Amino acid sequence: MIFEETPLKNSYVISLQSFSDNRGWFTRTFCKKDFEKIGHSEEWVQLNHSFTVTKGAIRGMHFQYPPHSEIKMVRCISGGVLDVIVDIRKGSPTFLQHFSIELSAINKKMLYIPKGFAHGFQTLSDNCELIYHHTMYYEKNSEGALRYDEPLLSIKWPLEPTDISERDLNHQYLTRSFEGIDLILS
Repeated sequence: MIFEETPLKNSYVISLQSFSDNRGWFTRTFCKKDFEKIGHSEEWVQLNHSFTVTKGAIRGMHFQYPPHSEIKMVRCISGGVLDVIVDIRKGSPTFLQHFSIELSAINKKMLYIPKGFAHGFQTLSDNCELIYHHTMYYEKNSEGALRYDEPLLSIKWPLEPTDISERDLNHQYLTRSFEGIDLILS
């Protein structure tokens, strides 16, 4: 695995190194020793798998409030997505800045998302599947979200949105008074 820090501190693009032969390929997606080198010591406690049918669909931008803030690691195993993270850490020098990358079954890249980030994606093909690792259990009363079309973020989605959940359409827009989430409470 090759870890490359993004412009948003403590988030990483992880490139998987595959070993191929006439049978196909093999790759490692987690090694505790490798993750310790980037400061990751928490246990992955939940693994989720999503399937999205239509090209252009958007899911997100989701996060968990403290004390249930979580580290996530995301990988696309079928199709391709534009994966987007937003720094919402109170006091961060990159507060409300975002980073996006294409994750696909072909490029085998993963995105490591630290606590204090919102996460979402848009499908670039039909029938996309993502695997998510989480360091915290999902807590419904701690869920939060930003609008996918939040004017303060100016995220450039590559496709016209085709499908967005009612829940994601009903998130409130940010106000200039939004200071982010305080991770000291985590």
